[in-house]
Amino acid sequence: MMSTKTTTRLGMAAAGAALALSLAACTTPSAGGDNPGEATTDLSSVKVALVSGGAHPYFKPWADAGARAVADFGLGDVTFNETAEWDQTKQNDVINSYAANGYNAFGVFGVSPTDINTTFQRLSDAGLAVASIGSCPAGDENLADFCLSTDTELAAYQAAVAAIEAIGGEGNLVHMTGNNVDSNTQRRIAGVERAVAETGGKVTLMQNITDVDTDLATAQKAVSDLIAAHGDDVAAIVSTAYNPAVASAEAIAEAGLDIRLVAIDDDRTILDSIREGTVYGTVAQNPEAQAYVGSWVLGQLASGACEMREQGAIVDSGSFVVTKDNVDSYDAERTAFGETVLQQFTDELLTCK
Repeated sequence: MMSTKTTTRLGMAAAGAALALSLAACTTPSAGGDNPGEATTDLSSVKVALVSGGAHPYFKPWADAGARAVADFGLGDVTFNETAEWDQTKQNDVINSYAANGYNAFGVFGVSPTDINTTFQRLSDAGLAVASIGSCPAGDENLADFCLSTDTELAAYQAAVAAIEAIGGEGNLVHMTGNNVDSNTQRRIAGVERAVAETGGKVTLMQNITDVDTDLATAQKAVSDLIAAHGDDVAAIVSTAYNPAVASAEAIAEAGLDIRLVAIDDDRTILDSIREGTVYGTVAQNPEAQAYVGSWVLGQLASGACEMREQGAIVDSGSFVVTKDNVDSYDAERTAFGETVLQQFTDELLTCK
């Protein structure tokens, strides 16, 4: 990961109005006054484009979160586009089109973590605000103004620790994840391997199975092949990608095997399976925070009201281990923690006029 890191978790629905008031203080030219929340910078000239690398269930909350950001913060527009088809050239074309149509702030999940800095630099050189949202560039340099993303290595580590606890600290574990060339995937692998190494050989990592998050059918085949070949030997599966998590939950239930699964994200199928006891747990992420808070910060930067104290700072949007004990309460925890990231931006990461 890169330099500065700040942890935050955010659930938007219950906290939106209160958060809007607390954020207003940062957008006020003068911090004086009894109620700085009453005066805010006009963000109506800021048009934010949230551009994912392609279609994926993970990004579904971005559209609603962007709409809330418009309503709460007075942004001119926040639009969401997922048409890049996981092709960096096509994603660049989408971004260029928005820039040509007056969009002056961009939250981007880059298709190519190794190449996306070139896009970020071009946007910055054109005087546009840009954030790396949901994924940080590969390597040690982030040329976006900031990166707001899950600390994927930490989230995978947490998932693996939970799985190891579920099997009593010993046995065989399989890790299923996404695109092998994605820097997030490599961080997830590192997190799982760290948790396994901490067992001192009591847990064996049988495989890191990559490139199985393209779609549900691909994931289902991978899980089916795994269970057919090694089902009796696997004590736990850690899935750090959405589609193999859903596929694993379905396959384990159908096979009736005693395999403990720790999944990723809070898909309804996963949460229901946790309640039923067929899935041990999951690690919930925070795409809502990425889009909502990211849009607000981009608004501050694009309007000229604020600037980053450290260019390229990394902010962890949060991850939560969810088990049967907290499956019905974790979202409230996420909401309660939501103001932390906003306060970190206002107090530590932004310098405002």
